[in-house]
Amino acid sequence: MKRIAILLAATALAACSSGGDKPKPSEAPLHSRMLVLDTHLDTPLHFERQGWNFADRHDLATDLSQLDIPRMKDGNLDGGFFAIYTDQGPLTAAGYAAALAHARKRSDAIDKMIADNSGAIGAARTADDARRLNKEGKLVAFKSIENSYPLGEDLSLLKEFYDKGVRLAGPVHGANNQFADSATDKPRWNGLSPLGKQWVAEMNRLGIVIDASHSSDATFDQLLALSKYPILLSHSSLRSAHNHPRNLDEGRLKALAAKGGAMCISTIYMSEMILSPARAKLFADYERIGELSPAAQADLTRQWRELDKTETMWAADFEDYMKMVLRAIEVGGVDHICFGADWDGGGGLKGIEDITALPKVTERLKAAGYSDADIEKMWSGNILRVLAAQGK
Repeated sequence: MKRIAILLAATALAACSSGGDKPKPSEAPLHSRMLVLDTHLDTPLHFERQGWNFADRHDLATDLSQLDIPRMKDGNLDGGFFAIYTDQGPLTAAGYAAALAHARKRSDAIDKMIADNSGAIGAARTADDARRLNKEGKLVAFKSIENSYPLGEDLSLLKEFYDKGVRLAGPVHGANNQFADSATDKPRWNGLSPLGKQWVAEMNRLGIVIDASHSSDATFDQLLALSKYPILLSHSSLRSAHNHPRNLDEGRLKALAAKGGAMCISTIYMSEMILSPARAKLFADYERIGELSPAAQADLTRQWRELDKTETMWAADFEDYMKMVLRAIEVGGVDHICFGADWDGGGGLKGIEDITALPKVTERLKAAGYSDADIEKMWSGNILRVLAAQGK
């Protein structure tokens, strides 16, 4: 039950009427009565920006962020996994050292955000933590690692990040690394490397959920076979919706479900990514937005929105997205679907541009005939079940 949502609803009613009873929790909109989580939030790249505050409301017209505390409340997004993302670099000692320094800094930035907003959001390590924070009326902040490249060849570093709160991690990103083959690179290891197989065992030992998004098909198959516990895909789309190697095919979704895992549906790669030279340059600048002055940040946003007028990044919209979501549920079942739209990392489509649109998803699921209980499973129950299953 969300105390914040209920209090806001009561306040709004009081403002419109001089009397009458406060609405009962059961009378609040369905979406606001659920625990709603997203498994892949790239928002930490904004935490280091000069003049930018996660507690402030930002507008898409003047800021590229899709997520902040006020909009989380608007869209009734109760929290999720804030990603420690590191771009793929050289597989050298120097490359690993630079990546590790970056990952540590980003992890610290997440901690600082939580500390600075401790009245509104709390750190979560377990499924019970998430439920407790939600009952207290606080937002939920888990941590994840997108790309284990910063670990270098030292798997003991996984324990360091576990101790810092990481509870979800993927081996690879857009290019092959020391652990595994990427979905968007030519095979090197034909799945996991020998070190990657040790990475799986250490993930299982620590109780960190394995994230197979960005993994090649062979890597996915081996992660699924080797892991003792259910795995997640934190932000992936269906290949039947768009034939791209980054997406998961329906046969593998069924295999994932058979082993108790879940696929969190993304808004990316429902079409080819329209990455013209102009967009590619802006995207490169966006990746380092934390290093830009406020004036340069504003100029980047202005250029991005100007380009949007003539060139969209994705040729898909909310209707296409919901068609894919409903197909994924049909294939995987309500116990094996969740949501990870890739907010602030390239996600978002026309009609679902930021997190304030999330109630529309719930409305469509309800209209399609899914029960309240099944919808809440998909918004959070399946994620928390997989998290709680680690080490059992």
